[in-house]
Amino acid sequence: MSDTPRIAFLAATTEVAQMARDRLATLYGDAQPSEAEFVVALGGDGAMLETQHRFLGRNAQIYGMNRGSLGFLMNEYREEDLPARLRAAQAAQLHPLRMRAHSSDGTTHASLAVNEVSLLRQTRQTAKLRILIDGKERMPELICDGILISTPAGSTAYNLSAHGPIVPLDANLLPMTPISAFRPRRWRGALLPSTARVVFEVLESEKRPVSATADYTEVRDVRRVEVREDRSITMTMLFDPDRNLSERIIAEQFTV
Repeated sequence: MSDTPRIAFLAATTEVAQMARDRLATLYGDAQPSEAEFVVALGGDGAMLETQHRFLGRNAQIYGMNRGSLGFLMNEYREEDLPARLRAAQAAQLHPLRMRAHSSDGTTHASLAVNEVSLLRQTRQTAKLRILIDGKERMPELICDGILISTPAGSTAYNLSAHGPIVPLDANLLPMTPISAFRPRRWRGALLPSTARVVFEVLESEKRPVSATADYTEVRDVRRVEVREDRSITMTMLFDPDRNLSERIIAEQFTV
């Protein structure tokens, strides 16, 4: 066991994930997360998302194994030869989105998103939004249920469900995707450079209230939301060489 790296195991609250954590900790030990060389997240994509948020700013080496219902960001669960798998894993480096949401009461809320920032109508009334990119108005009025902007890794999550494009990790692009756009009805969104600074202004905010969410941090009754990629923060996810994230993103685009 002397060549076994220090591994911290973090598991979702489900029984199957907790049982896997106990089994792996018995086999390989369970280091404190602050002292671990590798962090192994057990669960589905939600567990990976929570683990990334926990270690934001620390650039931990995070390797996921699927013990949940969804596992696009996870590796196959196998108990044998885990140290060798960790050492052979390929790294995917990502950057989160930083959201600054200004609410109707005058407060400003800052949050980070690993997957996406989304704006959604709060009532039966559709949202009316104005979109500015790098200080230039690009859409004076979008009437919709909402809109989102995602990271490349998040492009296979909510963005894909909203019929947005999947983006390879090294494309340096951020997909912007409307949710049930009413007008302009045929607008399908945009691909923005990763350096873009995006501003959403909420029109008729009292009549048509809108919330803004960075992953699972929600701000209600927003008036203005600013989004940009924060390249000062790097996140690292580890993948088995035969199923790295870039390959999965390409393969997903040919799934019918």
